[in-house]
Amino acid sequence: MTFKAEYIWIDGTAPTAKLRSKTKIIEGAPAGPDTLPLWGFDGSSTNQAEGSSSDCVLKPVFSCPDPIRGGDDVLVLCEVLDTDLTPHPTNTRAALAEVAERFAAQEPIFGIEQEYTFFKDGYPLGFPKGGFPAPQGGYYCGVGSDEIFGRDVVEAHLDNCLKAGLGISGINAEVMPGQWEFQVGPLAPLVVADQLWVARWLLYRTAEDFGIAATLDPKPVKGDWNGAGAHTNFSTKAMREGYDAIITACEALGEGSKPLDHVKNYGAGIDDRLTGLHETAPWDQYSYGVSDRGASVRIPWQVEKDGKGYIEDRRPNANVDPYVVTRLLVDTCCTALEKAGQV
Repeated sequence: MTFKAEYIWIDGTAPTAKLRSKTKIIEGAPAGPDTLPLWGFDGSSTNQAEGSSSDCVLKPVFSCPDPIRGGDDVLVLCEVLDTDLTPHPTNTRAALAEVAERFAAQEPIFGIEQEYTFFKDGYPLGFPKGGFPAPQGGYYCGVGSDEIFGRDVVEAHLDNCLKAGLGISGINAEVMPGQWEFQVGPLAPLVVADQLWVARWLLYRTAEDFGIAATLDPKPVKGDWNGAGAHTNFSTKAMREGYDAIITACEALGEGSKPLDHVKNYGAGIDDRLTGLHETAPWDQYSYGVSDRGASVRIPWQVEKDGKGYIEDRRPNANVDPYVVTRLLVDTCCTALEKAGQV
């Protein structure tokens, strides 16, 4: 017997990488990424190689059922390697794997809220051509055809993610018309990042069948409209057991050069979104607070009440690389907790 394996990878497009995929027909039965073969591609067509030495290697790292093709077919997320089988310079997963392993004893977990916006014929879904809809107010978690646009695509995407076995924990309409969110997690760093990339691929692929484009642009409409983020919820075992560790993590994210070190890696166009308006903190200022959606990092009210839980980094853009944001949060917070003896 044979099955179809859709090999998916992250390319070298700058400043924001794109997803690519192609289909391999494989003999036998699917049995996990470790059993799937390496494969090659033309890196000169994906901004990952020169034409004179264009071969790059795909190494399967995560696989799941293909909810679109069905049957025994699978989706296969891959790392990109050079031909000497070392990580390609665009491979950000390899760096996360090292950091996640180093701090595995602290049991870091993440829940990432992926916002995105639908476009149709060059306009955000729900925007009249040449004009604007009613101001923001009723769209967030709204209902009704005058306020909600694209629910059929959203429901199809959710079903596809669940059929694929991804750790999707919810969906909701967002503040701007045609803007939505899905959440992945809580999951370990590598798992949440792998699954978010696959969920993004499924979003694009599902919307394709409806003739609609989905974008992770952090500010898809200029002016008095909310941007699109990837709010990143994070905790360690110590944070889930005590409030002192929560404060240690929040303080660590504001120390020295850390705020800018993080922000400059939180997605292209971040200064367009983090303005201090529309539920954001200014990109060049760091703050944290309880129940404060205008802070860089929010401590949920329930966390303060319970004296334990997690924090929400509200700064990452919708177009952030999940391998990068999880690596930075684990490295910064877990290092601080280790130094404080809060592990």
